[in-house]
Amino acid sequence: MTRSEGPGAAGSGSDPDDAKNWEEVEDAVEALHDEQPIEAIVALRAVIKKNPRNPYAFHYLGVSLFETAELEAARDAYRAALALAPQYLGARIHLSHVLRMLRDVRGAVEQGEIAKRQAPNDPDVWHALGMAHAQRGDKEMARQLLEAYLRSNPEFEVGMEVRAILHQFGPAPEPSDEDD
Repeated sequence: MTRSEGPGAAGSGSDPDDAKNWEEVEDAVEALHDEQPIEAIVALRAVIKKNPRNPYAFHYLGVSLFETAELEAARDAYRAALALAPQYLGARIHLSHVLRMLRDVRGAVEQGEIAKRQAPNDPDVWHALGMAHAQRGDKEMARQLLEAYLRSNPEFEVGMEVRAILHQFGPAPEPSDEDD
């Protein structure tokens, strides 16, 4: 879990509702960590029924639905989290990835750009936005973002995926004399 997803990510650290909202989803998040997304979905739907204003419940419902390959439902859950907590960076990053996977490249770039304005130095933002630009065919922008992401020492598997994409782009273009 990144800092853009855990306690305090959806609200201010001093907001008592934020702590209560996080407490309500802790068991479901544990189920996700234990690779039990169906159990997490059941638990999160119960939380949402009890507290439909809990952005963590919608975010982690999105994560759980993503893990079960229900991309459209995951997209809707991330959007619900953002409707409740527009600054929830983790939900915005995940929404960008899901939109890209659903072939809504314009939406993926748009969400990535919003996330970049919110957290310009966050490597997870660079990854999401770089992947969206790669799918759009904007190799130069994708290369810049994805190379910056690699410099942040990401998890091995994700780093390998990014390196494979950069390899598909071919060698980086040589700077021209006109750039001076």
